[in-house]
Amino acid sequence: MHYYMPTTVVMGDHCIFEHRSRLKELGNKVLIVTGRNSAHANGSYADLVQALNANGQTHCCYDQVMSNPTVDCVFAAAELAREEHCDGVIAIGGGSPIDAAKVAAALAVQPVERSALFSSVFSRALPMAAVPTTAGTGAEVTPNGVITNDAAQTKTSVASPALFPRLAFLDARYMQGLPRRITINTAIDALSHAIEGMLSVRSSPVSDALARASIRAIADCFTALEEETPGHPIREKLLWASNLAGMVIANTGTIAIHAMGYMLTYFRRIDHGRANGLLLGRYLQRVHAQDTRRIQDILAALGIPDLETFTETLDRLLGIEETGEAFDAAELASYADRASQAKNITNSVIPPSRDALLAVFRESLFSPSRNSMPKPPQSLSP
Repeated sequence: MHYYMPTTVVMGDHCIFEHRSRLKELGNKVLIVTGRNSAHANGSYADLVQALNANGQTHCCYDQVMSNPTVDCVFAAAELAREEHCDGVIAIGGGSPIDAAKVAAALAVQPVERSALFSSVFSRALPMAAVPTTAGTGAEVTPNGVITNDAAQTKTSVASPALFPRLAFLDARYMQGLPRRITINTAIDALSHAIEGMLSVRSSPVSDALARASIRAIADCFTALEEETPGHPIREKLLWASNLAGMVIANTGTIAIHAMGYMLTYFRRIDHGRANGLLLGRYLQRVHAQDTRRIQDILAALGIPDLETFTETLDRLLGIEETGEAFDAAELASYADRASQAKNITNSVIPPSRDALLAVFRESLFSPSRNSMPKPPQSLSP
């Protein structure tokens, strides 16, 4: 068994200022990496600058990170870090700014050609801190930076132990203004991470224990997510659960669900968490036919009696936006072809065949709550 998670996590309201002395570990000048608006609107940027000023640290800012960051984006951030002679990097935002910051922190000290980004092995990076402002990716405690890979027409992970943030500051106040839809999508992303970790060939007793705690906490929030925009206690629980799920996939990696979800995100611009959620229930139904024990373990953590009830819960949370008629047969076949080549497939405890992936796409997008189609065979085997 192997488990490794070197990030120091502090959590609570105003935790950045209260633990500001830890920021000195990043050096005299830091690059703040964030998106265009949210960090200013939710107060996280102001809190961070106040803490840096109190420490006597200086900073510059790259605030051009978009959803699903591009290769150009991470290279631009790295160039700014070099030009400004930054000693460290601080990311503020959801998974996109945090992922972009990780890769930029590596590129700042180990430049590579753009064409070699996804094949490079990074052995070092500027020291980094992360301030998540959504409760979904757990990127603040993982060694991966997921970047849009236009050459491969998908999203690809740049992974190295050097990319682990040194510090993570979890303050649920920054999520209070998030719309209910984003809150749900990110919560489902975290749930997918925890569940996928339990279905990974690299799962361990430690990662499974963290996954169960994460799943249980998220499931406890289902009713609140269905009925209302969550208040602070629910957001804090989701933030904690997302962090635990990040600790899971930092060691287990993700499985086929992510490979499939990336297709919907890249080609259809469906939010990453939502894409995973659309596929999750039907994928688990197929796993159940070949590994009942693991699925029962997941259901016990959810506190839900069966997969049909779980799938219906996901459908209610996500709502109906995508319908089967919007996806033609050739498109779904292409998604299955591409997803079947991803490394996430072999990380799955039951590696699905290409035909099984196609079936899950069809079952998910033509689900009973969206469309009607015959019940398929429940297996991931060819």
